[in-house]
Order: sequence, then C-alpha cells, then structure tokens
Amino acid sequence: MYDKLFPPKKLVLANGKVIMEKRSRLPFIFLILAVLTATSTQLTDFDIQMLFDRINQFFIIIGEMVPPKWSYFPHLWDAMISTLQMSFLGSIIGAALALPFAMMASSNVIRNKSVVAVFKIMLSLLRTLPTLVTALIATYVFGLGPMAGLVAIMLFTLSYVGKLVYEQIENVDMGSFEAMESIGMNRVEAFRYSIYPQVLSRYLSTSLFCFEGNVRYAAILGYVGAGGIGLLIHENIGWRDYSRVGMIILSLIVTVFVIETISEHFRKKLT
Repeated sequence: MYDKLFPPKKLVLANGKVIMEKRSRLPFIFLILAVLTATSTQLTDFDIQMLFDRINQFFIIIGEMVPPKWSYFPHLWDAMISTLQMSFLGSIIGAALALPFAMMASSNVIRNKSVVAVFKIMLSLLRTLPTLVTALIATYVFGLGPMAGLVAIMLFTLSYVGKLVYEQIENVDMGSFEAMESIGMNRVEAFRYSIYPQVLSRYLSTSLFCFEGNVRYAAILGYVGAGGIGLLIHENIGWRDYSRVGMIILSLIVTVFVIETISEHFRKKLT
C-alpha cells in the first residue's frame, strides 16, 4: 500500500543498470507517532506548563527525606524481613511451577496443539495482569497481609519465567530428545534427560533475575494491603513524615543493591 502511494525511485547505475529504490518509511512512522502523541496528550490532559511549574515540589519532598530518621531504622526490621520472605518464597514457588508450565507450552515437546495453546494463553493472561491488581484481588481471597503479596509475586514469576523458558525450550536441539524417545523413554523422561540440562542454566539465571525485581515489586504491594515494607511507606507518606520515608527508601536501596550484587555474581557463573 505504501509503495503504491509513494512509488519507488528509479536509479540508473554507472553501468546502465536500472534499479528501483523503495521510499523510506520514516516519514510515515513519524506521522503515526505524532498523531498518537497528540491523541495521548488530549486524553491524559497532559500540561507541559504544569509539569515545569510543579516539578520543584518533587525535589522539595526529596529534600525533606534528607537526612533520614536513623532512629526509625529498628522499626523496619520486621517489615523488611516480611518483604524479603514474601519475595523469596513467591519467587521460589513461581519458578518451580514455571518449568512444567513451560514444558506444556512448548510446541516441540507437546504435540497436542490444544494443550500448547491453553498453556500459552494462561501464561499470556497472567502476564497481562499488573502485580498490584493481582495483589488487590488476592487480598479479597486470602485477606490483608503478606500472603496476598506472596500469591501476586508467585503468579508474576510463573508468567515471566514460564514465558522465557518455553521460548528457550522451543529453540533447543531436539536430536537427543528424539533419540531418547526412540529407545523407549516417555516425553517427560526424555525432557528430563535431554532438554532440561540444555535450559537449566538460563532457567536459573532468569529465576534469579526475576527475584531481583520481585524485591522491588514487593515494596509497593503494601499500597493494596499486601503487607511488607510497602505498608510502612504508604502509612508514612500519608502522615507526611518524609524523614521516615527517607529511612525506608535508603534501607530498601541498600537491600536491593546487596541482592542484585549477589544475584549478578551467580548469574555470571551460570552463563
């Protein structure tokens, strides 16, 4: 369609050969982006003047967080440990469930297209739900507290790791899998001894990376009643006690940095 509206340009080379050079798509892409930007600006009531007028309030709040209230640090331990436990257990359970889900969603392992489609749709649907929304729904099922956050993190990890792992499974060498099937192994056994070793390092690396993010996600789940350090952030922001908020954020930054450093070390060993 684009080539019909903007015909290719005819070029004559030095040897007399004529070639047709297609028109660049960039003007069309820029036009679409401009239309989408203008539409988004209207729908969101974006005001660039207000952004510049009010941005200083952000730095004022940051300034009130410094210095943090050091005396508040002992009160963070229980909430921080709860957040870490919630993240760790949710990541472990989600990653463990992700492997069989990934196997069932792999078209080169499972020949039944309906089964593959069902599991791929399940993983896709879970990925479309934001963690906050999942945690909010979980609070109505399991009540307020870390249990709701754990379930939300578990479902996110299942969908995230499951998606990446089944894509890895679908790109492995199937020679050993077919050989093991030919000597009498069933599909699960063949998967265990041929495909699983090929994806194990990437599966573990992906699970560790997901755990890093889950610690950060768990920090905001308190806004919907899922407990942890997020609940303290929500309470202290509500009371405008920004020095306490500064202490909470500083503790969270240090915790996440330590976890990311350790995780990165092990992920380098796995790759």
